[in-house]
Amino acid sequence: MSQDANAKTRAGHALDAANFFLADVRDGLGPYLAIYLLTEQKWDEASIGVAMSVATIAGILAQTPAGALVDATRTKRLVMATAAVVVTVASLLLPVMSGFWPVTISQSIAHAAGVIFPPAIAAVSLGVVGHRAFTARIGRNESFNHAGNAVAALIAGAAAYALGPTAVFYLMAVMAAGSLASLLLIPERAIDHDLARGLQARQQGADDETGKQPSGLSVLLTCRPLLIFAICVALFHLANAAMLPLVGQKLALQDKNLGTSLMSACIAAAQVVMVPMAMLVGRKADGWGHKRFFLAALAILPLRAVLYTLSDNKAWLVGVQLLDGIGAGIFGAIMPVIVADLMRNTGRFNVAQGAVITAQSIGAALSTALAGLVVVKAGYSAAFLALGAIAAVGLAVCWLWLPETRDTVAATDRNRQTPPSPSAIAAE
Repeated sequence: MSQDANAKTRAGHALDAANFFLADVRDGLGPYLAIYLLTEQKWDEASIGVAMSVATIAGILAQTPAGALVDATRTKRLVMATAAVVVTVASLLLPVMSGFWPVTISQSIAHAAGVIFPPAIAAVSLGVVGHRAFTARIGRNESFNHAGNAVAALIAGAAAYALGPTAVFYLMAVMAAGSLASLLLIPERAIDHDLARGLQARQQGADDETGKQPSGLSVLLTCRPLLIFAICVALFHLANAAMLPLVGQKLALQDKNLGTSLMSACIAAAQVVMVPMAMLVGRKADGWGHKRFFLAALAILPLRAVLYTLSDNKAWLVGVQLLDGIGAGIFGAIMPVIVADLMRNTGRFNVAQGAVITAQSIGAALSTALAGLVVVKAGYSAAFLALGAIAAVGLAVCWLWLPETRDTVAATDRNRQTPPSPSAIAAE
C-alpha cells in the first residue's frame, strides 16, 4: 500500500473516532440545558426558550463566517480542536452560574464555537475521499456520530440518576478529550484542501489551473436550488428543534428525579435509530435520489408532532421519540451531500454549508422561543401541533420546488464533463 493510500486509510479510521467523540461536544448541552434550568435553577419555560434562542442566535452569526474559514484554512484540525476546548470550558462553567445573562452568555460562546464542526468535518471528509465516495463517507460519519450520541446519552442518564443533572457537564469534558486525540490522528497529507472546498482539479488530474479558482460569493444568492433548500432546512428545524426539549420538560414535570435520565432515554432511543438511517443514506441515496431522502425526513415531523399529543405516558413519549431517529438521521446525512451536489466545482462548498446551517440555526432559534411562548399561552399539545404544521409547509416547498440534485451530478459523471454551474442546475 502506498504512503498516500495508507494515510487516507488512517484518516478514515480517525474520522470514525472523531465523529464518535465529537457527538457529545459539537451540539453542546442541547436539551440537557432545558432540564437543568427547569429543575435545578427553577426557570420557567419561556425564559428557557429565550435563553436558548439567544445562544442559538450567536451561532447564527458565526455560521457563514465559519464556513468561509473552513474553505480558506489549511489547518482544519487545529480549528476543530480549538472549538472543542471552547465549547467544553463554556459548559463546565454552568454549575457555578445561575443568573439569566451569565448562563446565556456562556451558552452563546459555546454555540458560536460549535458551529465550526459540521462544515469542518464535511470538508475534511470530502478532502480525503472525493466526490464519488462522499455520500458513503458522510453516511459513515453520521453513523459514528449517532453511536457516540447514544453511548453518551446512556452514560449521562446513569450518571445523572446517581450524581445529579450536573454530571452531564463532566461527561462532555471526557468526550472532548477523546475528540482532540482523534483529530490529531488524521494525517495532514491525507487532506486535499482544494478538494475539501469543492474544487476537483488535483484529484481528477486536470490542468493545474483548471477548476482551482473559486466562484464569487454571489453564487450563494444566484443558485436558486440552494436558496430553496435553505428555506426547507429552516422550516425543518423550525419544526424540529423544540420538540425534544418540550418532551424533556413534560417528563421532568412528571418526575423531577427522573427528568434527566428519561431525557437520556429519549436521546439514546433516537440515536440508535439514526445509526441505520445514516448508513442507509450512505449506501442508497446515490441510487434512490437525494431529494427523496430529504422528503422522507420532512414527512416524519408532522406525524411525530401529532403522536406527542395523544398521551403523557413516559413510555409513549420515549417511544415516539424513535421517529426523531428516522427524520434527524436522514437529514444529518443528506444535508451536506445535497450542498456538495449544488456547489460542485465552485470552491464554495463550506461557505455554502455555513449559509445553509445559518438558515437551519434561524429555524432552531425561532423554534424554541415560539414553542416556549405557545406552551405558556396554550399548553404543550398546541405547541406540538403548531410545530407539525410548520413541517408540513416545508414538505410542500421541497416537493414542489427543490430539484433532484443527484440526477445532474450523475449525468456529469457519466459524461466526464465539467460539472454544471449552480445557475445551470437552477435552469433545469
